[in-house]
Amino acid sequence: MSHITDFNASELSERIQQKQVSCTELMQAYLQRINTLNPTFNAIVNLAPADQLLAQAKQCDDELAQGQSRGWLHGIPQAIKDTGHALGFPSTFGSRLLAAQMPRADSIMTARMKAAGAIVIGKTNMPELGLGSHTFNTLFGATPNAWDTTVSAGGSSGGAAVALAQRMLPVADGSDFMGSLRNPAGWNHLFGMRPSQGRVPYGPGADVWVDQLGTEGPMARSVRDLARLLATQAGHDPRQPLSINTPLDVSGIAYTPDALKGLRVGWLGDLGGHLAIEEGILDACEDALRAMQTAGAHIEPTAAGFDTQALWECWLIWRRALVGPKAAALMQLPGARETLKPEALWEYDNSLKLSFMDFQLASQKRTGFYNHLLQMFERFDVLALPVAQVWPFPLQERWPQKIGDRAMDTYHRWMECTIYATLAGLPAISLPAGFHPTRPWPMGIQLIGKPQGDQALLQVAAAYEAVRADWLDQRPAAA
Repeated sequence: MSHITDFNASELSERIQQKQVSCTELMQAYLQRINTLNPTFNAIVNLAPADQLLAQAKQCDDELAQGQSRGWLHGIPQAIKDTGHALGFPSTFGSRLLAAQMPRADSIMTARMKAAGAIVIGKTNMPELGLGSHTFNTLFGATPNAWDTTVSAGGSSGGAAVALAQRMLPVADGSDFMGSLRNPAGWNHLFGMRPSQGRVPYGPGADVWVDQLGTEGPMARSVRDLARLLATQAGHDPRQPLSINTPLDVSGIAYTPDALKGLRVGWLGDLGGHLAIEEGILDACEDALRAMQTAGAHIEPTAAGFDTQALWECWLIWRRALVGPKAAALMQLPGARETLKPEALWEYDNSLKLSFMDFQLASQKRTGFYNHLLQMFERFDVLALPVAQVWPFPLQERWPQKIGDRAMDTYHRWMECTIYATLAGLPAISLPAGFHPTRPWPMGIQLIGKPQGDQALLQVAAAYEAVRADWLDQRPAAA
């Protein structure tokens, strides 16, 4: 049955609805593949017992036999990133402190995917508390890259990306605070999208007013799957009062190159030398841009036009202000300081030094940056940046200490390129861009769209996919 796992989610959906493939056959095929590959890739954690999953798949078959379908994900296996809640599965956040924490309800995103027919089979691995773009923790261990098991998968949605790339899942979900959907998608030759702030209601959570930098979203091997999953996840929920009330309609997306004709792309590159970037990454991104240009896009290198260092300092304040309280909630647990990763303690300890004045001034800086981008979008339809500043690094390293001869002064400075879409609340999508010149390491390019321009950004991605269809079909060994 392993050939069934070659199909993307939309293709599986069609075959299931037409009864060409049964949900039971599909579940058997995925469980077989997971049993074969997951011991190597450690992408899926807390997998449910096979008999329970097969019973759920049979129930889906019985419903179809009676002419009943739950939705486009009917009977399709799904593993939830461990930042999300799924009834019956621990919500560990990759931490030993939370290894036995059982949720009382599904998260909003999980509930919506279930309502569309998905069968939750387990969770996907992530770094502890989602901190750092490298998927490892002391509870489950590390998740290696789908293309090279000696290097990092990225993160924090690394388990999701590797499970997807290795065909252990047909489509995946994740979350993105500092590139956590974009970076692992880029490093595993996938599409990953950080939706507009409020597009996918996150939670319910302890705070629904200020804590808006993190968002859940989709990851897929095709733009069609990406769009359909985002449409399933999206929509207002009264428990998240700032969530977007405008429906997301992806039915009109055209999977042709036409949308690239006349598209105005502002290429930010390394932000005038501000970003330290390893050799070959800009070349890979520019190769992707040339493919767009050949299809009719106008590519224009452009200066950032803002104080990049001041914005980084603004980012540090916002991140500490939002991460600190989450770590504080765990500090009450026995042995927390001895158990939590050093990066979490660093965020927590620094958050205690923040004043409201610090935070308010950082909020004003963020507002000014947003207004600056609005002016840039009068000239451009999308802005382009690399999705990461380094190639996948050795699995045993915690984070890159240097890029070239430039030292990284924090554990996440090497992912600075991802903060701009996050701070502005804008949609951003990671497109497969190219590979390392001599190693099998993928790299992505991120496109940042206009405010609430998720649908337009997906249309650009669909056009790009049409232009590079044959190249995008490359897959890693074992997959």
